[in-house]
Amino acid sequence: MQHTRLGTSGLKISRIALGCMSFGDPAQRMSWVLDDAAAEPIFRQAVELGVTFWDTANIYGLGTSEEIVGRALRKYTKREDVVLATKLFMPMHEGPGGSGLSRKAVLEQIDASLRRLGTDYVDLYQIHRFDPDTPVEETMEALHDVVKAGKVRYLGASSMWAWRFAKMQHAAETNGWTRFVSMQDQYSLTQREEEREMFGLLADQGVGSIPWSPLAGGRIARPWGEVSTPRGETNTGKDPWGRPTFLDTDRAIVEAVAKIAEARGVSMAQIGMAWVLKNPIVSAPIVGATKPHHLADAVAALDIELTDKEIDSLEQPYVPRMPTFF
Repeated sequence: MQHTRLGTSGLKISRIALGCMSFGDPAQRMSWVLDDAAAEPIFRQAVELGVTFWDTANIYGLGTSEEIVGRALRKYTKREDVVLATKLFMPMHEGPGGSGLSRKAVLEQIDASLRRLGTDYVDLYQIHRFDPDTPVEETMEALHDVVKAGKVRYLGASSMWAWRFAKMQHAAETNGWTRFVSMQDQYSLTQREEEREMFGLLADQGVGSIPWSPLAGGRIARPWGEVSTPRGETNTGKDPWGRPTFLDTDRAIVEAVAKIAEARGVSMAQIGMAWVLKNPIVSAPIVGATKPHHLADAVAALDIELTDKEIDSLEQPYVPRMPTFF
């Protein structure tokens, strides 16, 4: 396993992150999520492969993902060997501290996450989205306070417009508060809008990118039109605003991935992941593993160096689209 620093911070992470949205109580979320028993092989494999950066969120399974991750942490490895990340923002209950990024929510939700995870601190605490209803100064001071209280080691953000991220970083810097060291944003061969403004900002600020959905929900990992997973079968193909999550032009991208994978004798997932990993802003793509080959393919991609010709064939068909901040 390769390791890197998260942005220019001192935090060292594995170059592949285990995404834990797929773990939880099926009754609380979707039928495709994995409970403790079903998730056990994934956690064991992560430890064996050296994937020691684990990412979850309070909203995943309405807290049950954090509970499963906490039990796995105690059962399969040691707390000090894992960089543990979680998030807040999404609604956990109807009370005033149940959602958003108010001071009340930050202080309430970090304590709730720590209880579920069974630990007294998280390494990376991330805001899941931007909260337009709360002053950024209130949010950044509250986040700084949980760092100073020893409950959080580093701060991160996720999926927002670049100007909003810059505004939050500026508030922290101006007031001497803890700044973000990471941005968890959507980035893949079929969603490259972060290249326009966000990645330049991250480079300037010394912030690392930990992309979610680096294989576009598996669309890049299999031939165009193939739906072979329970999650894929229930995917409407549209975002919450009714916009298509994929364009017809994406077919050329997927076919280019398939052609390169066949020529190299590797899986399509390895090619798609290798393309994401080549970006110097990317610290560690997040892999939502539900099957053993998901992590294995991601780790194998670390050894693939794409040629300029291959990169051009993968990137040329891309058509701009709106980013998805849902």
